Amino acid sequence: MGRISMATRDELVAALVERYAGCSRSEPGLILDEFVAVTKFHRKHAARLLKGRSRGRRSEPRPGQRVYDDAAREALIVLWEASDRICGKRLRPLLPVMLEAMERHGHLQLLPEVRTGLLAMSAATMDRALREAKGQPGKKRRRAPPSAAVRRSVPVRTFSDWGDPAPGFIEADLVAHGGPTAAGSFVQTLVLTDVATGWVECAPLLYREQKLLTEVLGEVRKLLPFPLIGFDTDNDTVFMNETVRDYCRDSSIVFTRCRPYQKNDQAWVKQKNGAIVRRIVGYRRFAGLEAAAALARLYRSVRLFVNFFQPSFKLAEKSREGAKVRKCYHSPATPYQRLIADARATDEIKRQVKAQFETLDPVRLLNDIRAGQRRLVEIADAPEVPLLIEQPTLEQFLFSLRTAWKEGEVRPTARRKAPGTRKKRNTPDPFALVAVELRAWFEAEPWRTSAELFARLRTEHPDAYASGQLRTLQRRLKEWRRDMAHLMVFGRPPADEAIGEETEMETQ
Repeated sequence: MGRISMATRDELVAALVERYAGCSRSEPGLILDEFVAVTKFHRKHAARLLKGRSRGRRSEPRPGQRVYDDAAREALIVLWEASDRICGKRLRPLLPVMLEAMERHGHLQLLPEVRTGLLAMSAATMDRALREAKGQPGKKRRRAPPSAAVRRSVPVRTFSDWGDPAPGFIEADLVAHGGPTAAGSFVQTLVLTDVATGWVECAPLLYREQKLLTEVLGEVRKLLPFPLIGFDTDNDTVFMNETVRDYCRDSSIVFTRCRPYQKNDQAWVKQKNGAIVRRIVGYRRFAGLEAAAALARLYRSVRLFVNFFQPSFKLAEKSREGAKVRKCYHSPATPYQRLIADARATDEIKRQVKAQFETLDPVRLLNDIRAGQRRLVEIADAPEVPLLIEQPTLEQFLFSLRTAWKEGEVRPTARRKAPGTRKKRNTPDPFALVAVELRAWFEAEPWRTSAELFARLRTEHPDAYASGQLRTLQRRLKEWRRDMAHLMVFGRPPADEAIGEETEMETQ
């Protein structure tokens, strides 16, 4: 029989303690035998529990007698600092050597009783005495996993479980705006996507906090044209907690979660993370109140432009034929059009969104989005770009739409690559030391295969190259043969090499 939990043992003790106290002379032994067999307690400990002697006792450790005084602790701190803050297990064997050396050079003078106490101190006692000194205020605490009890209370919903829900069942996710590093605090975007219509709402979070999340969610619910019926999230701790769970329960919202490490369960909102948030906001780092306020102003225009003037595809069905997957999509439509066409939406909802649609100017909305993007760039690149970017008027922006395609990427938040730049190697070049030698072999006998040159290279340099590096040499020879063919036909190297040579000459 397996071991029972501590909670079950406590319940068993509470149920038997009165019976044990009021039974006849022959029954206590039988009760005690059965209790020991079930709980696996020692017989003496079990008897004390049933007699009520251990009930109500605190499980805290008993206060021990203090052996080492403050003088010994201060001397230990000095020795610990002098040894470059090593741990107690390393400090214990070093302590006699350090103590003698510091006394010999006049750095430390201890009383005989303090010196004797330090030499008798164990490694564990040293670590306990140094606990306050170590402190480490800047050390980050590992983020605690979501509560198992909360996860169990939130039902799992997979991608196939959606079916055809009514408007109001929403998937939610967070998009981090930490830029190239996740260190420190930065703004996050809460993205909500309606499964039925594709309606998208975005709102900035100044920091990751569950109470702030529920407050922002309450504000976003006021902007939704339909009531929020279902709220589906991933297993992030900012969602999987009592605050969000209780908020959904009190608001009569169905709270569900996806399976861990199964991103396809949230395919609707994951697609919007890249197609809307990353495409409009980009990958810069945004932190602080100013950036959060700028994002909020930008999202006020984005929500109207995307939901009313940006058609999107929606998956109708998916079938598998062996290893091939066939997908069928509905005709592209905006979330506004899908909401109007949905028979489950009330007439009042349709009347409100139609009235709002008639007042919207898509050109003005796009101009506001571009202005918001420029403002975000100013905030993110403030140390690098101190000058403010001139904001065009609506007429200037409308005129620029005719020729904007000639300039390529027009989103201010998009990072442009310098012309002629190549992707750098992530690993060291294994043939860097023999590149000249290999090139000479190739030019002398260009008909040689990569395998033949690699075999010669391993003969000339034994134990220097593994057989798995043949593929790297094959790619190198492919580039050399392409360059040689281009040189024979056109009389010059390829354009990308010419650009690289010009850039190198300019830098020199």
